[in-house]
Amino acid sequence: MTDVVFVFEVHQPHRLRRSLFWEGKILRRLSKADLFNYYFDNEADKEIFIRAARKCYFPSNQIILDLIDKYKHERKQVKFSFSVSGVFLEQCEMFNPDLLETFRQLADTGRVEFLNQTYYHSIASLYPEKEEFIEQAKLHKQTVKDLLGYTPTVFENTELLYNNTIAKTVEKMGYKGIYTEGVEKILGDKSPNYLYSPKGAGKIRVLLRNYKLTDDVGFRFSARWWSEWPLTADKYAKWLAAAEGQVINIFPDYETFGEHHWPETGIHGFLRHMPEALLEYAHMNMATPSEVVDKYAPAGEIDVPEQEGTVSWADIQRDQTGWLGNVMQWAYYTTLRRLEPLIHEADDSEFLRLWRDFQTSDHLYYMFTAGGGPGEVHSYFSPYESPMDAFVAAQTLLNDFETRLKISLSTANEPFLFCTGVGKECFTGMMAWTLKGFIKALSEINTKVLEFHNGNGDFESWAQNSLKDEKLAIALREIRVSKEKGAKLRRALVATASRRYTALSKQMQDATKLF
Repeated sequence: MTDVVFVFEVHQPHRLRRSLFWEGKILRRLSKADLFNYYFDNEADKEIFIRAARKCYFPSNQIILDLIDKYKHERKQVKFSFSVSGVFLEQCEMFNPDLLETFRQLADTGRVEFLNQTYYHSIASLYPEKEEFIEQAKLHKQTVKDLLGYTPTVFENTELLYNNTIAKTVEKMGYKGIYTEGVEKILGDKSPNYLYSPKGAGKIRVLLRNYKLTDDVGFRFSARWWSEWPLTADKYAKWLAAAEGQVINIFPDYETFGEHHWPETGIHGFLRHMPEALLEYAHMNMATPSEVVDKYAPAGEIDVPEQEGTVSWADIQRDQTGWLGNVMQWAYYTTLRRLEPLIHEADDSEFLRLWRDFQTSDHLYYMFTAGGGPGEVHSYFSPYESPMDAFVAAQTLLNDFETRLKISLSTANEPFLFCTGVGKECFTGMMAWTLKGFIKALSEINTKVLEFHNGNGDFESWAQNSLKDEKLAIALREIRVSKEKGAKLRRALVATASRRYTALSKQMQDATKLF
């Protein structure tokens, strides 16, 4: 028996406004509540979402619901799976809650599995530290549970980005399976139609997308130049039945069915008739990812080193260069990463949400500059005239956000590094970029560290030279002169810094009530 697993990627980004730089509308005075609509083009999102819902999501969901119902009493069941991004679910709630209800209905059938991914469809898995990646995965898992009533057990990282480190991280989060691309550079002469184990991992299993059979539908279905056009359900089922292996993973974008290939091409008829044609073969079965993970032992091990080895489903290279392949993409990525400590010190849910929306991989994807077939694919999805236009729009808005964030937090030019003595080996690992973060650190760090820095005049020096806050520097100098120790020193430092933070916050609010 060969299992066929159909998984559909469902994602729509919050698109950035494209012309604020050229219109001279950067750094306008706005309330924090207005920033999301200032940065992101809600009108374009709604237009695209409604069109895709009409052409793809509603008709395709109904076809799948009808198929599941038709086969619910048969020996062989019809089963499908979805990987739905958090930002897509947000847009369902914003633009058409009825569509969200159809996904709930799919979950309620018991024949549909939902995968976990990063909520913001980001490349946070490529960050050197994995905390942000883990937090976005947790947020997505909770959202799928809350909105769809389903708890995922299999993980699909953004665009199938994968390496050994990502696999280990996902395994530690408790998932039993993870998807990636069944590309030859990690398989050698092995087949993608089996389960594998990641190098150095324990129980987690790797499911591999059969990209050739997937692309026959996703890219070539309506291509009249293709020697196999037209692709019928019977023909495709015959190809699947002839493929060797335990499990064949077919994993296209869901928009394939009505948006990328318009309804007039017959794509919905293909979706409707394909399960029947497939299940006519005695040795063929439809399954979900978690079912095949539970059913099969791994056929071997795959080794994908983090350095220079990461794979994805993008482009000919099938690596990370679709998002980090040129200097524009790296500049945007570096700015995003530079803001992470400030976001944590801000401890502000609205700033956090905005920063994460800026992380959505699509913004980087539009900056891709290579030509040929890959360039045409990137251009097809991009709303910009060129990769340079995409960079100008994204980097400008991100810089605008960075400026507002730093102003609101009283950010220093350099962080304060808390140490136990002199030398790199004495660094405690705790630092503060902002006055708010400084107060938190003062409240938590060992008092011996406070005594060391206070005695050296480090606190007043940082306030004077990096925060550029003369009043705070004077107040901290007075504490040094008082020669307080231990808990009394902590209380004095925290109280002084807190009073200054409150005064600065009120001063900024009174001045403008805006950013």
